[in-house]
Amino acid sequence: MNFMFDSIDSALEDLKQGKLIIAVDDEDRENEGDLVGITEFIDAAAINFMAKYARGLICTPVSSEIAVKAGLQPMTEHNSDGYQTAFTTSIDHVNSTTGISAFERFNTTRALIDENVSPETFNRPGHVFPLIAKDGGVRERNGHTEAAVDLARLAGAKPAGVICEIMNDDGTMARLDDLMIYKEKHNLKIITIEMLQKYIENIQTVALASQVKLPTKFGRFKMYDFVDRSGKEHLALVHGELKPHMNVRIHSECLTGDVFKSARCDCGDQLDKAMQIMSEEDGIILYMRQEGRGIGLTNKLKAYELIEQGYDTVSANEHLGFDADLRTYEEAAAMLKHLNVEEVTLLSNNPRKIKGLADEGIIVHSREHITAANIYNQDYLKTKKEKLGHLL
Repeated sequence: MNFMFDSIDSALEDLKQGKLIIAVDDEDRENEGDLVGITEFIDAAAINFMAKYARGLICTPVSSEIAVKAGLQPMTEHNSDGYQTAFTTSIDHVNSTTGISAFERFNTTRALIDENVSPETFNRPGHVFPLIAKDGGVRERNGHTEAAVDLARLAGAKPAGVICEIMNDDGTMARLDDLMIYKEKHNLKIITIEMLQKYIENIQTVALASQVKLPTKFGRFKMYDFVDRSGKEHLALVHGELKPHMNVRIHSECLTGDVFKSARCDCGDQLDKAMQIMSEEDGIILYMRQEGRGIGLTNKLKAYELIEQGYDTVSANEHLGFDADLRTYEEAAAMLKHLNVEEVTLLSNNPRKIKGLADEGIIVHSREHITAANIYNQDYLKTKKEKLGHLL
């Protein structure tokens, strides 16, 4: 049977209008079709449609950032699910009555994307089942959870969705031939997760938005503003003429260290030292929006609270539900390629940065040590060396 799927662009247009679509995973995986909606755009009628016409479990995939803000904890400490679906404890909004009506489930899902969401927003257990998407989206895990969050991002919405497996009238799971009939019956767009993976891969990793001259106390730099797939802005500060082989420092944003000169870390001192070196020898500083090794400012400050209670910088991240380091270097490599840089002398203590660039085809000739210790960050530096493998 020849199956005709819709384009990702047409599916995104429907999602932006608050409509539902069907997303199908691989035949050798769950081989299921889920209804998918974007939390920011749907209404209670969409939840009711899922309950009435799809009949599966209604879940709400969210990004890891939303999960932390909402205090979502794993449903089980040991996940033995074959596909590692990241269920959390179920929730109801605190203002719910029974929590099961379409309106109350919609209200619970919508509360997850409220800017003021907190663990106190919800009662547990409840009737909405959050799922935490992998940060790499469908490129990291080809599940409906990641597909919903990626589609939300592509539609310009907050990274959260609602999904529900589609069952046949007799209670069996709807397979592809059933889903094509279902699509026509309900006038829905249908895509595959494989299509979404290819669509995202074909989107330019970073795009140059602007470039300006930047006079600093270290001299005159040229600043290039790049925007990645998720809308984050990353900067390249260039001193001197661009050449195929450049000195390069990849510096992750650290508001507390870079701006407020916190002594908890060595970030601010590293940035100053890198700018001084580049002003003397020429080179590039890639300023990446990866606050807190990728967990964001709010979560970094929560990690600081845990550090004050005796955790170290790695165990604090892990206690919050994150890996020790969420950073990737695909965007950094893409920025260098845009600047026609093929080979680098890297100012870094982090071997992951060397590997990250090498994996993207950038030749790393050598590594220059760059650090700044003080009485406040000695434990921090020790942990980076012992647990993260930094070359200090």
